[in-house]
Amino acid sequence: MLRWQDVLAAYSIGMFPMADPSVGTISWYAPDPRGVIDVNRCIPTRSLRRTIRSGVFEVRWNSDFHATIRHCAAREETWISGEIIDAYSELHARGWAHCVECWREGSMRGGLYGVAMGSAFFGESMFSNETDASKVALMSLAQRLRERGFTLLDAQFLTPHLAKFGAVEIPREEYMERLSEALSRTCSIHP
Repeated sequence: MLRWQDVLAAYSIGMFPMADPSVGTISWYAPDPRGVIDVNRCIPTRSLRRTIRSGVFEVRWNSDFHATIRHCAAREETWISGEIIDAYSELHARGWAHCVECWREGSMRGGLYGVAMGSAFFGESMFSNETDASKVALMSLAQRLRERGFTLLDAQFLTPHLAKFGAVEIPREEYMERLSEALSRTCSIHP
């Protein structure tokens, strides 16, 4: 059984859990290089700025964590098993895990979730059921992290999608230095 305490302990040493999509067995990962996003350089494209300004999406924080993580898991092949959902739901109940949701016309259209510790936010997964919804959630997260003095946004792996928002790969040694510094600071993601 994946315990929430073990997840927190793993983050503090640069690791995170993922379930094998075929059998659900939990494995621990510490990629080298590591994908990170500099929140000070995470700037939306011109078209995304227009979407944000239009207010088409209502951005909510932590209003429905369970639905957010379930949406993230709802894909043909997923590493987000029932055991992962249970552990992160407990982390949310204890104030560690958070979600950003984009709503339109009474329906959640996109979002993301992750864990905040010190001045680090460990992004876990995102989903989008409508164009730009997950991007608006990511931009909202980056803005809040900037405003609250967070120094590390861990993206785990670099993807072409995240690279559009300034994600880069850094060597594990540099990641561990940044992680240590981030965990030594106190920040709050709450308004």
